[in-house]
Amino acid sequence: KGSGFGVFGKKEVKRKPFVIVMVGINGVGKSTSLAKIAYYLKSNNCNPLLAACDTFRSGAVEQLNVHAKCLKVPLYHKGYAKDPAAVAKAAIDHATQEGNDVVLVDTAGRMQNNVPLMKALSNLVVQNSPDLVLFVCEALVGNDGMDQLDMFNKALRNGGHARKIDGIVLTKFDTVSDKVGAALTMTRVTGAPVVFCGTGQKYNHLKKLSVQSVIKSLFS
Repeated sequence: KGSGFGVFGKKEVKRKPFVIVMVGINGVGKSTSLAKIAYYLKSNNCNPLLAACDTFRSGAVEQLNVHAKCLKVPLYHKGYAKDPAAVAKAAIDHATQEGNDVVLVDTAGRMQNNVPLMKALSNLVVQNSPDLVLFVCEALVGNDGMDQLDMFNKALRNGGHARKIDGIVLTKFDTVSDKVGAALTMTRVTGAPVVFCGTGQKYNHLKKLSVQSVIKSLFS
């Protein structure tokens, strides 16, 4: 054990962590949603690491560092003006060595028509093969959310990613009342499920979408 070798004399291979990449346009609450998911994972006996791969927006690393300190989880960063794909890879390698079982990758917010930033995002995803790519958007965004999701899917596909975005995180879900049509449209058209809904500013203000509640609000 102490030498790092198993009973058959072969070196033990450390298990690669589960990798989640958060994507979305500017200002929808990606970093806050990432922190909420980190809180959820930690509350369920996971050992997450935050990866600051928004190397573009000034203050992004510091913002994530505040969340990391509040949550008492590790943060991996390389500062600014670095290749996000390389930072993500280094973060995953670091997490593997340190025994973190989940890596939550924060990415730069970008408008869906910003070609250079969308290309950088697709490079990050393709080079690091995350287990989940989650699209973050505001619950009250309306049909524009469908356009955003479609553009992100196209960018990933053009970059060589083999599958569509895996799931959706809706922020500000507590502000939409019974106006849930856009969320249902995104799920129906893309096949991506709503994984979580943000319902406030605190870390525990995150919940799974209640299908029964949605149906009730639609028919009430």
